[in-house]
Amino acid sequence: MTRRVDAHHHVWDLAVRDQPWTAGLPALRRSFALAELEPELRREGIDATVLVQTVDVPEETPELLALAAKHPVIAGVVGWVDLTAPDVADQIAELVAGPGGRRLVGIRHGVQGEPDPRWLCRDDVRRGLAAVADAGLVYDLLVVPVQLPAAVETVRALPGLRFVLDHAGKPMIAQRERAGWAADIAALGAEDNVAVKLSGLVTEADLDNWSIDDIRPYAEDVLAAFGPERTMYGSDWPVCLLAADYPRVAGLARALIAGLSEVERDAVLGGTAARWYRLDPR
Repeated sequence: MTRRVDAHHHVWDLAVRDQPWTAGLPALRRSFALAELEPELRREGIDATVLVQTVDVPEETPELLALAAKHPVIAGVVGWVDLTAPDVADQIAELVAGPGGRRLVGIRHGVQGEPDPRWLCRDDVRRGLAAVADAGLVYDLLVVPVQLPAAVETVRALPGLRFVLDHAGKPMIAQRERAGWAADIAALGAEDNVAVKLSGLVTEADLDNWSIDDIRPYAEDVLAAFGPERTMYGSDWPVCLLAADYPRVAGLARALIAGLSEVERDAVLGGTAARWYRLDPR
């Protein structure tokens, strides 16, 4: 059986750094440590994880890499650098050379918070993304539906960079809006340098009253566009706790891919993440 990978989770310590985005989310206004997640991973048979940045500051990524160096379950880290900085390549090289640097597998920026829906199309951003490609890293796309057209353009402009679309582009499931998002997902899926995370969907649905049937059509669109070989499971823990605990999120993923073959399920539950992020085998 393929190694099971949770391709998307977070940790943070509010005593070290605030997480301003949690200000209106009481359930998330506390620290979340790896030690809290590890029992959940064991119960669900997860062998490895990808730890993802939460705030766009340079200090966080070295801390995540140092944590990964101490905990073998963290097979990869998606960190942050200032893509618009002239020295972005040097920033990446410094991270790789530091403690845990071999665990750096990708870079992400909170594009969803940028007021310009075409932020990804800026020349300075594109230069930064080219540096990510030159470093052999993945770029995680954290966007909302209105930003998906710019993501499509950017993916096409940088065929040498591997992209991962986080949270399936955050479809508006609670509002039952699907058509425009699905068209953009199909366009992204047509580009072979993009993969997608089957993650974060429970928090785009009705937090208090979602069902598998609410989410299934969106998952079907994702799988139709990308195929299992470019789709990966991620829990989005602890953000998922707004709508579901870890076992329920993991169970949702298994239910959504139950109709696939064993080989295809293995891809979604670990193989795709291991290959796309080039995670070290253990």
